[in-house]
Amino acid sequence: MSRATALPITPSKRAAEENFPVGSFLLAAAVRAKATAFYRYARAADDIADNPALSPEEKLARLDLLDAALAGKAGGASAEVALALRAALGGTSPLLDHASQLLQAFRRDAVSDHCHDWGDLMAYCRFSAAPVGRFLLDLHGEAATTHAPGDALCAALQVLNHLQDCCDDYEKLGRVYVPRDWLLGVGLTDRVFEGGFTSPPLRFVLDRMLNGVDGLLELAAPLPALVRDRRLRLEVSVIMTVAERLAALLRVRDPLAVRVALGPLGYAGAFGRGIVRGLRA
Repeated sequence: MSRATALPITPSKRAAEENFPVGSFLLAAAVRAKATAFYRYARAADDIADNPALSPEEKLARLDLLDAALAGKAGGASAEVALALRAALGGTSPLLDHASQLLQAFRRDAVSDHCHDWGDLMAYCRFSAAPVGRFLLDLHGEAATTHAPGDALCAALQVLNHLQDCCDDYEKLGRVYVPRDWLLGVGLTDRVFEGGFTSPPLRFVLDRMLNGVDGLLELAAPLPALVRDRRLRLEVSVIMTVAERLAALLRVRDPLAVRVALGPLGYAGAFGRGIVRGLRA
């Protein structure tokens, strides 16, 4: 779930590189096909927002075209992924609303290069990450009570992705998702992400963000027990375990020096632990 559990999405990143793939094999085949259509749509929208060759106005126009296609009011090759998602969901599904909400985050990315504070970052996550989780939950017919902990999990995943990619986001896109007021509070500017290493003041800020992630994961903790679909419960449990281990890894490694991620053995361990966790939920 996150920018996908999306989950989280960066320019030209593909499914094999995602920390939290939406179309996991743990999901039933019929559901996975719809989730994959959603993922492709989200990827296309993200590629528009991150395209350096497009002006903000051009990005917004293309995103509006995707939105219109979701509602059946536009067509053409440029809106193909939106039309494919609409077809996969039967044309008039309420699930399309989640896809439309996701565009709000990409519209923001097209015109804004930073988050003012933690509240601003959470507002961004409400549209960049939460719609992905809600799409998967509603796709499985889960109760509305799963939305709040699902939103918390998706926000945690999104923040973890921003921490992993803080250097690339700044150097390639000119964006900083680290709360600006926290940076200014320790005497830093955006240029701190040019250094290639994390200074003690920046480490303080990143750890503060990880404290926020820990809080979000606490809010998300009831989710596996609330999810009725067994396959989705296992998926959620694995994702939560991966998120917890990645958060711990980001505490001790420098995301400016190297992209911090779990290796194959780390993922295997998290997968096994997550499956056990899901079965016990």
